[in-house]
Amino acid sequence: MSIDNSNFKWYVVRAVSGQENKIKTYIENEISRVGMQSFIEDILVPQEKVVQIRNGKKVTKDKTYFPGYIMIKANLAGEVPHIIKSVTNVIGFLGEKKGGDPIPLRQSEVNRMLGKVDELALQEDSNVIIPFIHGESVKVIDGPFNGFDGTIEKINEEKRKLEVMVKIFGRKTPLELSYMQVEKL
Repeated sequence: MSIDNSNFKWYVVRAVSGQENKIKTYIENEISRVGMQSFIEDILVPQEKVVQIRNGKKVTKDKTYFPGYIMIKANLAGEVPHIIKSVTNVIGFLGEKKGGDPIPLRQSEVNRMLGKVDELALQEDSNVIIPFIHGESVKVIDGPFNGFDGTIEKINEEKRKLEVMVKIFGRKTPLELSYMQVEKL
């Protein structure tokens, strides 16, 4: 029996924010438990990688792009919507009227959403959060001036460098240091 693919559409499921990946797994487990995998083509939690600098180390975290929403490509025939809605922490489908049918995303919205996912994968490195501000006091933790305190004079985002004014032998001296070479005081 071949499945008619035209019945598969993208829907948005509202879920408890912060639990998206866990809920995605719950939905997958529930669908396979009742043997209805053929009705679900894809479940997506769009995420972007965000690089933060913590204690002088680069930490990459996945940040959910649409907190509280899970995208599901499915054929919502028969019991499928009911099964999805009965999963723990699922609030319901987006766009449904009380008791009405879930409303699928328009193709343009799907393209934008999927395009966003691809775009985010490409620009992975470009959205590093700059953890420093002009005029902030920092301590040098690496290099020949390890242990010196200074003040941030300039921030060069492209090169990921800071110009830090450090007092050396009573004279203020500018140093060019990378984000990794300093920490906040």
